[in-house]
Amino acid sequence: MIRIFHTGAATCRIVEVIDDGFQLPPDVVWLDLIAPTRDEELVLENRLGLSLPTREEMVELEASSRLYRENGATYATADLIHNGDAEIPAIDPVTFVLTPGPLVTIRYFNPRPFVMVDEKFEREPGLCSGPAEIFLQLMEASIDRTSDVLATNAGRVETIATHVFTGAHGSSASYEKLISKLGRAHIANTRIEQSLSGLARIFAFVSLDDRIERAADPREHLKSLNRDAASLLAHAQAVAQSINFQLSAALGLINIQQSSIIKIVSVASVAFLPPTLVASIYGMNFRYMPELAQIWGYPFALVLMLLAGVGPLLWFRKKGWL
Repeated sequence: MIRIFHTGAATCRIVEVIDDGFQLPPDVVWLDLIAPTRDEELVLENRLGLSLPTREEMVELEASSRLYRENGATYATADLIHNGDAEIPAIDPVTFVLTPGPLVTIRYFNPRPFVMVDEKFEREPGLCSGPAEIFLQLMEASIDRTSDVLATNAGRVETIATHVFTGAHGSSASYEKLISKLGRAHIANTRIEQSLSGLARIFAFVSLDDRIERAADPREHLKSLNRDAASLLAHAQAVAQSINFQLSAALGLINIQQSSIIKIVSVASVAFLPPTLVASIYGMNFRYMPELAQIWGYPFALVLMLLAGVGPLLWFRKKGWL
């Protein structure tokens, strides 16, 4: 499917199937390709006089496959966040092609920034004025959406920190749940950083494109977006540090709890060892044990075992081990 935007239009024209008879309108400024087939790509390549990357080429990570110039067009592929309201948002590539004619975008999902730009064009049709302007609108919406997802994830991390350090979750099992939440927040933050890093590289690369470099307003707009991306990256890195610190703290608290349990068991073992020794002695079947024949023998053994148990406890308490 392809969405076609015309200059100053509030909405797009949707073409479900592209065949050999398809012709580009003269005033088209944006071609939005949604999950195109290879045949549709070939038709558009013929009309534009350019090659379009396939889905397999879009997912490649090397910079030479994501940022390059060819036949007067600038190709830039960015990983955009989608399903951002989930604990672990998804991330997939979108390719932007600044051509001598219309802007071309290629995607296989529906990220929120595209919806945001559609809504903006409906409110202000004049914003759909040219390929460079539309590209910058998409980049701004991508930064705004990523910022929202980052803020949501940072809020989750802050909530987890409150539980970790206020003792609201005292058991090891509860800390395990918090660690699982921290793990999901870490994955989300890593994907956010990946998206922001890709956008920052695009801003630096596209700034050299003649359609932006020689126009004052687009050039300044791109510089502003680059500053926003840098500040959000710094924020994401701070969130990552917070996650790592909380993870270390949670693991440390679990170790402290386990050490306390082991200490209690060890103290109990030591405390019961002397009474056990006394009981073992008087449980021997020797013929001559004078205490056994005395009326005070049994109370004497009980008191001796009690003192043998309390003595070590008082000693541990004096040393500060309890």
